[in-house]
Amino acid sequence: MKQQKPKVIFFDAVGTLFGVKEGVGKTYAKIAKKNNVDTDPDVLEKAFRAAFKRSRPPIFPGVDSFQIPEKEFQWWEAIARDTFTEAGVIDQFEDFSGFFTQLYAHFATPDPWFVFQDVMPSIKSWHKQGIELGLVSNFDSRLFAIVELLDMKQYFSSITISSVVGAAKPDSKMFLSALDKHNCLPSQAWHIGDSELEDYDGATKIGMKAFLLERSPEQRFPYSRQY
Repeated sequence: MKQQKPKVIFFDAVGTLFGVKEGVGKTYAKIAKKNNVDTDPDVLEKAFRAAFKRSRPPIFPGVDSFQIPEKEFQWWEAIARDTFTEAGVIDQFEDFSGFFTQLYAHFATPDPWFVFQDVMPSIKSWHKQGIELGLVSNFDSRLFAIVELLDMKQYFSSITISSVVGAAKPDSKMFLSALDKHNCLPSQAWHIGDSELEDYDGATKIGMKAFLLERSPEQRFPYSRQY
């Protein structure tokens, strides 16, 4: 029996469409070195994952929309500070806030990212078939610029992020908000992601068809509390 074509296909972003070229630990270490702080990338990687798991989701109830970028910046700065504290090198920074401003800006450029090889042929094919495409991500507002800089923006007619919705995957509000943008029922949509908890379970819970990508551990951005 032929599978019915969906009206919309939604995707997770980081870890599904694109990842960090050198890993978070190496990237943090390289920029720290430019600020005269030497540290082991593997130690930073481990510390980052631990710090991220301890963090609350990037949602900010009651905050006006114009304040969201600042809140996102502060949220990530707290994780970075926790990371370098756990790595035992926080006291080596003369100006941690200045360092973090550089780090945060770096991840808003295309430089640290790479697009997985299977992504562009797939999204181009689906887009050509007239299937609407959208992003549903727990990443922050920098995603809008990153998608454009990676030359992917033209394929996506919606981008839904947790800080704007006020909920984070696997919360149903994220998926329902994305569906509303396309006037689409859950049964008419697919969702593709690399997190069983945040993507697969979250989407199937409301009746969407979901597909779980199994990226290799070194390719995953640890932007999930299940890793």
